[in-house]
Amino acid sequence: MRQQLGLYISRQASSLPQYVFEQLVQASLGWVPSIVGVGLRAVAYKSILDMKGMAAIEDGVRIRFASHVRLGKGVYLDHGVYLHACPGGITLGDESLVMKNAILHVYNFRELPHSHITIGARSLIGESCILRGQGGIQIGDDVYLGTLVQVLAVNHVINDTTRPISHQGITAQGITIETGAWIGSGAILLDGVRIGRNSVVGAGAVVTKDVPDYSVAVGNPARVVRNLQTDPLPPRQPELRVY
Repeated sequence: MRQQLGLYISRQASSLPQYVFEQLVQASLGWVPSIVGVGLRAVAYKSILDMKGMAAIEDGVRIRFASHVRLGKGVYLDHGVYLHACPGGITLGDESLVMKNAILHVYNFRELPHSHITIGARSLIGESCILRGQGGIQIGDDVYLGTLVQVLAVNHVINDTTRPISHQGITAQGITIETGAWIGSGAILLDGVRIGRNSVVGAGAVVTKDVPDYSVAVGNPARVVRNLQTDPLPPRQPELRVY
């Protein structure tokens, strides 16, 4: 029982005292609703997070290994967001938004060398996205992820047919999404891919190979169907102001 308890705590925080402190702070204030709760957390969570300036954290946000989480100025974490930063950390750039029920999960207990999730400034992680950063996820500035996008920087080894796949280990090469890219709702990015600058991945696409800069990729498996520099789309007048 003692060993199991120690294992549990080691997967929640960097030490027992840190676990107790982080849990006390979140249990005391994590449930408080409305602007009152947002204001209280903006001050009190500085004691457990590395916060640059003020961040807006809604009620119901869960954070594990909070001491490994770095939030830029003006970051917003919506209701139900889950951050697990062990051990390489999660960094959110200035004015980035993580929307309702998104999961950002480093969760590296195999001593993988490059595990982390880093998101640049003014990027948006849509509702119910899943980011698994065992191999490292690097997202640039002004990147948009639609709802239900999965970014999976980890994969299973399946070479040995005599053993269960769960016993064969994993690979973790990492995923990069360059500045200005847009990932459509429901898309899945598999380990080892790079999404180029200002590129578009269509809704529901499954990306197994790199997408070059300024490209549009769609389908399962995703394939490039347009280069936005050599074959641009007809100009359209934006209906809404883009902030």
